[in-house]
Amino acid sequence: MNDLGFKNYFVPLQVEEKQSVLLLMGERIQKIKRLKQIRIHREGTNELTISMLLLIGIGSMLWYLIDNPIPFWVFIILFGTIWVLALNFYRCPIRYFNGDTEKIVVAPADGKIVVIEEVEEHEYFHDQRLMISIFMSPLNVHANWFPVDGKIKFVHHQNGNYHKAWLPKASEENEHADIMITTPDGEDILVRQIAGAMARRIVTYAKEGEECYIDEHLGFIKLGSRVDVYLPLGSKPCVIMDQPTTGDQTVIAKLK
Repeated sequence: MNDLGFKNYFVPLQVEEKQSVLLLMGERIQKIKRLKQIRIHREGTNELTISMLLLIGIGSMLWYLIDNPIPFWVFIILFGTIWVLALNFYRCPIRYFNGDTEKIVVAPADGKIVVIEEVEEHEYFHDQRLMISIFMSPLNVHANWFPVDGKIKFVHHQNGNYHKAWLPKASEENEHADIMITTPDGEDILVRQIAGAMARRIVTYAKEGEECYIDEHLGFIKLGSRVDVYLPLGSKPCVIMDQPTTGDQTVIAKLK
């Protein structure tokens, strides 16, 4: 009787331990998968490689040519930190939107919502549109994704100023690239990549006449910047001011 009692007592504990181990293993597997999905964007490959070689070269000279190790460690800590920040800036996670994309508008960039308002768009539509803007800080992923499925109607690049990207006038006065996308329902959606105070290069992969889909890269903006999306009136915003966004994941609006 005593042996049977001990067996009945210990079996549930063994099952719970196995479940805990399996849960822990599952969490570790998911973490490894997430790490494998993070890569370096092709826009930063050359810069990171060249700067790393320079760091190694200058660091080696400081180490072997100067008896005092302080200059070496000051150089490594200072410029090594800058290199790591650049590495973080050029990271490019592999993402896939999980869900139906019909009439869905996803965030074209990581960052935070800085504008949700109806505006008069004078350049292309000449009417009112719902504008949703995302500001990207230097710490955000700077890859840009297509916010909707459709066909690229045109791509225009406009030279301009370099005001701080979160300012209202940045949308029209700063250097920017405009991508017009026609959805399968015939709605025209304007996506605007905007250079910021530090950004000096906008890269746009979109080509006129090509089909485009959510999950595909639209382009890349170097350093602080912003992306505006102009939607038809009647579209329903799904975000609020200052809300963080994840590119290709956060639903920012639903088309009517």
